Formats: sequence, C-alpha cells, structure tokens
Amino acid sequence: MNKDFIWKTTLAFVLITYANGIISSKLLNDKNLEIHSLMEQNETLRSDLAKYETEGMNVTVTMYQPVSYQTDSTPNILADGTRIRTQSASDYKFIAVSRNLLKRWGGWLDYGDFILLQGTDSKDGVYQVRDTMHPRWVNRIDILESINVKPYKFDKAKIVKTNLTTSMSSAQGLF
Repeated sequence: MNKDFIWKTTLAFVLITYANGIISSKLLNDKNLEIHSLMEQNETLRSDLAKYETEGMNVTVTMYQPVSYQTDSTPNILADGTRIRTQSASDYKFIAVSRNLLKRWGGWLDYGDFILLQGTDSKDGVYQVRDTMHPRWVNRIDILESINVKPYKFDKAKIVKTNLTTSMSSAQGLF
C-alpha cells in the first residue's frame, strides 16, 4: 500500500506539473501576442504623431488676456511657471494650447516648443508654447494678448512645430 501511495502521489504530481506547464505556456503565449499587438499600435501612433510634427495640423485660433476671469487667480504666471508683465502680454508671442496637443496628454507639443502659425489675417508668425487651455477645448490655440486687444478668432489656421530651441531658464530671463 505504501508503494502504491507513493506511485500515485508521484503520478499526480507529474500530471499537475505537466498541466500547469501547458496552462502557463498558453497564458504566456497569449500575453506575448497582446504585448506584440500593443507594440504595433504604439508604433502606429508614433507615426501618426510624427506626421503632425512635420506636416502640422489645423487648429482654431483665439486669444486670451492675462486677467483672472480668463485665466486663474494668478494671471501673470503661465502654466509652465513663466512670469509675465500683464501690461506687455502681446509682446511675448506666447500661446496656450488645448490639452490634446500637449505631450503629457498624448499630444505632440511640449512647453517651450516653437510653432509656426499660418492662415490668420494678421497673426501669422512664430509663437512659443507656454500655457494650457481649459480641458473643454480641442485642437485649439490661444494667443496671449494685452488687455487692450479686441477679441478675434480664426477657424482655419494651421500650426507646424519648428526646430527653434531655447533653454527655458534663459528665455525666462529675457522677460
């Protein structure tokens, strides 16, 4: 009886180990397929984002002023920490972008990036990303303007990322 018990226990152990190996291999294979699929999707998304960096994208352009009812309780401090002179806001050539355009929310722009704006009557030019818009806006930029500037809106403008660079600390020292 003792030999029979040992034999049955050994057989059960071998069968359980074999079954566990088959199940584990199947699970690992499924996970590997899932990982491979996610890596392919990631590469596709990278390619799509790269198109925006080289070809640009269409946006709606509006403006905002450094006043608390349009920003927050500190209208002289932008989202990236830059401090501005509110009376000279138009001189800075800074923009706020909708969150979907910022890298931290899956976009292709980051604070400090320079963009070329085209397709406006009088606001075409190079601007620097320094601020973020309210989450309700999508594919939109706001140009920082002084308090005396009349509101405007351009529905069919285009932005393209430029390869101009500056260090944030030296740029902040200019203002």
